[in-house]
Amino acid sequence: MTQPEAKPEDIHPEFAERARKLFSGPISFLKSAPSLQFLPDADCPEVAFSGRSNVGKSSLLNAITGRKSLARASVTPGRTQELNFFDVGPIEGSPAFRLVDMPGYGFAKAPIAVVDKWKRLVRDFLRGRVVLKRTLVLIDARHGVKPPDLEMMKMLDGAAASYRVVLTKADKVKPSELEVTLASVTAEARKHSAAYPVIFVTSAETGQGIADLRAAILADVEG
Repeated sequence: MTQPEAKPEDIHPEFAERARKLFSGPISFLKSAPSLQFLPDADCPEVAFSGRSNVGKSSLLNAITGRKSLARASVTPGRTQELNFFDVGPIEGSPAFRLVDMPGYGFAKAPIAVVDKWKRLVRDFLRGRVVLKRTLVLIDARHGVKPPDLEMMKMLDGAAASYRVVLTKADKVKPSELEVTLASVTAEARKHSAAYPVIFVTSAETGQGIADLRAAILADVEG
């Protein structure tokens, strides 16, 4: 059963439960790819996670998978310059797929050569990975969309790689501030051809939005 595109609150409980069981099942690190020649075989669907350094990508990955240290945060922002692949499933009734942890972007102190290498790796991956079903662009709820986020969104637009925008660290801001940020990010997403209009609001600390995001990932995999 493929879940149609809908607001998070419209996700059917049975679909959400199937997503929960899938992410509670077998998940394991597969490999790291510093360049395209090291990519795993394109033999199952993939969903990629992208975001600025310190956006909380590792924490969100751990929250979605119910693990404490599946994804490890780099001590130095911008240090991790590889694509990290994780196998998920399968379980009865749900397919196997992969999560892809992309290198964080927006690292101001990185050498130009490192930034150029990152851009080439990510751009080539987005354009040429036929099994990439969706990319998640993580935006810090405390800051909203920043220039590096816009650059990433434009890169995805140019690659015709559809993506969902996910607000992270929602517990770190007041509800009134979160409402303003959500409205601003939603307005920005509507300007981009490859972006879904529905924004997911999450917190790895409180669990807010995690179940909805799991269901969306499963829908993307099966879509």
